[in-house]
Amino acid sequence: MSDQHQLPMEAWEQAQTLAINCPEFKPDVEEEWLAEETISCYNCRYRRFVGAGIRCMKALFPDF
Repeated sequence: MSDQHQLPMEAWEQAQTLAINCPEFKPDVEEEWLAEETISCYNCRYRRFVGAGIRCMKALFPDF
């Protein structure tokens, strides 16, 4: 997921597909996971809640 896009909450399959194909995916600490699947945008350390969904904020962390 690029920082240009926002996923609505409950887009579980789309979030998993995006994360599997994302070279920037890094899992967040397990206590912060939302999805059952390990690899999902909802479990990524770079996701942030925005409105009624999540957005990738990897661009804010260029050194990680």
